[in-house]
Amino acid sequence: MAVKKGKAAARKVKDKWKAKDWYKIYAPRMFNQVELGETPSSDPSSIMGRQAEVTVHELTGDFSKMHIKIRFRVEEVKGLEAHTVFTGHELTSDYVRRLTRRKRTKTDHVVDARTKDGFLIRLKPMSITEQRIQAAQETAIRGIMSSYLLSSVSEMTASELVKSIISGDLTRDLSQACRVIIPIKRIEVRKTEVLEAGTPSSEELSIQEKFGQEAAAAAEAEPAPEASEEEAEEVSEEEEVVPEENE
Repeated sequence: MAVKKGKAAARKVKDKWKAKDWYKIYAPRMFNQVELGETPSSDPSSIMGRQAEVTVHELTGDFSKMHIKIRFRVEEVKGLEAHTVFTGHELTSDYVRRLTRRKRTKTDHVVDARTKDGFLIRLKPMSITEQRIQAAQETAIRGIMSSYLLSSVSEMTASELVKSIISGDLTRDLSQACRVIIPIKRIEVRKTEVLEAGTPSSEELSIQEKFGQEAAAAAEAEPAPEASEEEAEEVSEEEEVVPEENE
């Protein structure tokens, strides 16, 4: 005969939230490791690969950069800290719509360029002209975009490229290069994607190497005499106990 469970046992449900810890998510070194937010998890391995998206305004406090969204991915978890890497950026759709007006031509392009430190990044620039242009002029603008981006990106690191896109320096120089075809109203890098991660430079150590160096330095700085004193105390306690047992 089956034994019926009481109401208290039937209502007893394990609270999964109590078993979870809150992990703080930090931006990469190129963004001064600003805290992005928190995420709950019961297992640190489940945090790996999680995505975070914030605007440049949230990172730097600059209101003029509210239309730029930065994407990060968790790559390293240490304690209750989750460190991320840059995976790309994108302009908000409403900002792109405001740039596009009647009697203008928007030309989109895609360029895969490799940085000086080995990152393969896909850039999607767009140009907006003062007036309508012909298809041959659009092709010429795309050709200038490709040659300029391939040459300039190869001389930058991934961190320098991201800063150049956010500050507008890259698009300003690109606009000057395209003016030989027709006056350009605006050029923006609409979206970027990191296709292949390269080797970080000496100034941009990975999170894993950084924590490894800190752990090694802490181990070397730990004084040895303290450990020897503790061992001596343990030995003395054992010597005191042995005679009592023999008695």
